[in-house]
Amino acid sequence: MLFNSYTFILFFIAVFTTYQLPINWSKKKYILLFSSYIFYSAWNPPFVFLLGISTAVDWWTAKKIFQHRHYLSTKRHFLLISLLINLGFLGFFKYSNFLLHNFIYVVDKIGITFTPAIPDIILPVGISFYTFQTLSYTIDIYRGKGKPWHSLLDYALYVSFFPQLVAGPIVRAFSFLPQCLAPKRVSGDQIAWGISLIILGLFEKIVVADGLLAPVADTVYAVESYPGLVDAWCGTLAFTGQIFCDFAGYSTCAIGAAKCLGFDLPENFRYPYASLGFRDFWRRWHISLSFWLRDYLYVSLGGNRRGMARTCFNVMITMLLGGLWHGASWTFVIWGGVHAFLILAEHLIRRCIPTDYQSGLFLTSAAGILTFAGVCISWTFFRAHSIDQAAAMLQAMFGFRLPVNESILITTDRVITISVISIMIFIHWLLRNRSLKEVSENAPWWIRSIGIGIMLVAMATFSGEDRAFIYFQF
Repeated sequence: MLFNSYTFILFFIAVFTTYQLPINWSKKKYILLFSSYIFYSAWNPPFVFLLGISTAVDWWTAKKIFQHRHYLSTKRHFLLISLLINLGFLGFFKYSNFLLHNFIYVVDKIGITFTPAIPDIILPVGISFYTFQTLSYTIDIYRGKGKPWHSLLDYALYVSFFPQLVAGPIVRAFSFLPQCLAPKRVSGDQIAWGISLIILGLFEKIVVADGLLAPVADTVYAVESYPGLVDAWCGTLAFTGQIFCDFAGYSTCAIGAAKCLGFDLPENFRYPYASLGFRDFWRRWHISLSFWLRDYLYVSLGGNRRGMARTCFNVMITMLLGGLWHGASWTFVIWGGVHAFLILAEHLIRRCIPTDYQSGLFLTSAAGILTFAGVCISWTFFRAHSIDQAAAMLQAMFGFRLPVNESILITTDRVITISVISIMIFIHWLLRNRSLKEVSENAPWWIRSIGIGIMLVAMATFSGEDRAFIYFQF
């Protein structure tokens, strides 16, 4: 059930209307829980059982960890149970074929012929997201940052809450669960703001990502295409805008839908294409995942507390696994490795530049330009079908490869891409230190109304291809 579908609109209207009935708070939470399971079962009904198992396992292990909190070895055993079951499911469904293909490749290189039947494994939508959510609850209790929640209903709703279930934001238990205590009294202003966010998110997805930019990126990154320098950059810039509008569009819809129901979800994007450095980029891009990797992986490895060499190792491992989290392919691993290298390079460069000079106009401008360029270049690995295609695309982008075809894109595609990306970058820099809510509140009502009207008309009249959100595959 896609946000950008009439089915979801009807579903959400039905949920919202039922949710407003004059019934007690507990029954309303049951309505949300039931609706969330209906929402998830719309993808593939049997996978609802995986969601239920993950919920039950971490509910039980968290209680056992807290009961044995004074016995380190015992609580480690229960934490290990949670990790093995959750990561076991994730590993089986997401990485089995990847590991098998790599095993076949390795044994073939040493002269052993091995041709097993490749299993037809369907990836449960959203498994990477809800796995990280349930694990964060168990790990936080293991670390003594909270106590097991008293209500299984609240916890099950936390895991399965439909606005953010399949593509985030990745919500922390102890920021969501307290919101389940008191009945929600949603004001008209909250509902209006939530609907506005849904409209904005759908506009980003339907019009900008799918309508304007995806066709350009798809044309350039088609397996049989060999673009020249200009087309290679246009295709990569188009994907740079597409991936942002697609994912930020989903997160904005999720936050808006939750707001209409009285719940607050964390911000997931903060104008990332106005970043001043790659560390700053990861504070602005997919914020909920960045902070999850920092708190539960990077810190667990030792963070920056064990010297420079160990810090570099920890950053590299964190980003490589972060890349692998996105997809079972070496292109995603390399994408994560590229970002690790850029983060470490930035750290070393900053150590060589006096602090007083780092905030100067020249270095600030240079940092912004180089960061955006580095992010664009790294996206080639994220978008390419293979390492060879990513390498060919990079060669074309830097003028080291002559195009087979004289021109892949028409002039209109190039103009649209450059125009959209330029407007996007301008907006990111204009608003980089302001929240969307702040901007909206400071704008006159008629400006807001005109903006919403334009987005609605654009969505109603734009004839783009219906596409699933990119991050659903992760």
